[in-house]
Amino acid sequence: MRVAVVKAAYDDEACVWYVEHSDVVGLRVEGETFETFRRNVADAATDLIEGDGEFHIEIIAHASVRARAPA
Repeated sequence: MRVAVVKAAYDDEACVWYVEHSDVVGLRVEGETFETFRRNVADAATDLIEGDGEFHIEIIAHASVRARAPA
């Protein structure tokens, strides 16, 4: 089975998950939630990956938050 890696990041200003880097050439999708992003990746990758057979898409997500401890 073939494996493609997609690195996802969250844009705080636009409030969307997006493809930061991908083994799938031409994959440019986003989603307002991570679940929507996952579905969009799967749908778009199906159209972009050439060849027959099944493939696995590994999504690596990166997001950050700020927290402040009480003084």
